[in-house]
Amino acid sequence: MSGVWLYVVVALSGASVLAIEILGTRLLGPFYGVGLFLWSALISVTLAALSLGYALGGRLADRGPTAERLSWLLGAAGTWVLLIPWVRTPLLTATEGLGLQAAVLVTAFLLFFPPLTLLGMVSPFAIRMNASRLDRVGSTAGDLYAVSTVASVAAALLTGFWLIPAVGVTRLTLGTGVILLLTALIAWFMGHSPRPRMAGALLLLLPGAGGAWQMTRPETTPQARVVFAGESPYAEIRVVDKDERRYLLLDGGVHTIIKPGTPQALHPYVHVADLARELFDAPGRILLVGLGGAAAARSFAREGWQVDAVEIDASVTRVAREYFGLRPSDARVHTMDGRRYLAEAEQTYDIIFFDAFGSSAIPFHLITTEAFALARSRLRPGGVLVLNVEAVGWRDVLVGAVGATLSSSFPHVLALPIAEPPDRLGNVVLMASDRDMQISLEALGSPEDFVADSYLHWIVVLRNHAWSNRFALGRSDGQVITDDLSPVDVWADRINRVARRELHEMFRDTSSW
Repeated sequence: MSGVWLYVVVALSGASVLAIEILGTRLLGPFYGVGLFLWSALISVTLAALSLGYALGGRLADRGPTAERLSWLLGAAGTWVLLIPWVRTPLLTATEGLGLQAAVLVTAFLLFFPPLTLLGMVSPFAIRMNASRLDRVGSTAGDLYAVSTVASVAAALLTGFWLIPAVGVTRLTLGTGVILLLTALIAWFMGHSPRPRMAGALLLLLPGAGGAWQMTRPETTPQARVVFAGESPYAEIRVVDKDERRYLLLDGGVHTIIKPGTPQALHPYVHVADLARELFDAPGRILLVGLGGAAAARSFAREGWQVDAVEIDASVTRVAREYFGLRPSDARVHTMDGRRYLAEAEQTYDIIFFDAFGSSAIPFHLITTEAFALARSRLRPGGVLVLNVEAVGWRDVLVGAVGATLSSSFPHVLALPIAEPPDRLGNVVLMASDRDMQISLEALGSPEDFVADSYLHWIVVLRNHAWSNRFALGRSDGQVITDDLSPVDVWADRINRVARRELHEMFRDTSSW
């Protein structure tokens, strides 16, 4: 086999390894959440598969390092990858009963271990084929591994920075399978005499043609209830309508709930966080770190507040405008990381609302002593820092740790719980300030005054429940989280296990995953 073409084969197979690993987060993330368990499972499966592939590939190469065998390895890997989009949903359903951790590991193993093992066999096979002299084995191995690694780096950058948001996960998975089949075809033609070339080539071209045809078909949402589905550099984004409610799902987790065509926000924490307004005599200026579906931005804007929002994902902002009613007059949106904005901005605020924390995705750099100290430096005297976290129970370890961490920057920290009973999954809104925080009963409102309006009655009940059950937090309530030491991912994955069970049940009758 020609040396140049062998390097091409090795480069394409190496690039496919990293593409498959990164695609794994998007193929499984909407169902499990992109958390610590998913990344651990994918990395473990990848390394185990490559290790086995190296061992098997070396032994197979010693028995006969032919281009034909190399071609079949690549062809089998490519065919398996082409099947992944079709078998993913049935496999997710079959493993759901195992529990989150076991299901993640088993599903990742079944989907990705076989093709990655086959691709792991390529490098030792190529080394054996290209090592013409014993005294050149070292340099041959080094050159081939270098080419494979450089191609992997390029694939990782292209996949994460451009291909996933531009092409989509399903098309990119199919494309990876097609590329592997074309790579197998290169090996096949370089290694065979003319007579048997075409028969073998057809065996490789048929699944490749099927995959290429599927790539050209327009992507459709599984049901009419899924009104938008797309990929961004940061998350899989879906907008789902169900039971007269519109949900924004990022990597399968609910971030916003509204009633379409109305200003009604139906996520309870939005109305509890609104209580921060009652701490001020007049509307002021608020910074939202995390826009989501803009329910909080619209709520504050309707009350006359000037709203700045920081959202790292421009695609989320577009979805908020197109599907959740965000108007330019509601908020001035800055597309950047929240902590970076706090470090660079000169503007100060009456309220800073950290609303970027989901059950499976808590940006740890926004929940540390350093981040809270930075936020305090952007608050006006008497200003309030508000955080929304999801937890399992009012006194969840995450709530205590965030309260303890806030206490390192603020003398007054309150937790306003929402879930009922107190040990179930739900949101807890935390407020921190350099002043005592008190809200009058008049400002809270009486539920009896709003019996005729079910929506307003619900809001007033929520606000009264949260405020009457508030509790103070301090340094002794949990571990202080720092940039250097943060177990947030572990806590988030524990909460994610509970949240995913409820989400799967909620959307069981849709194909929104």
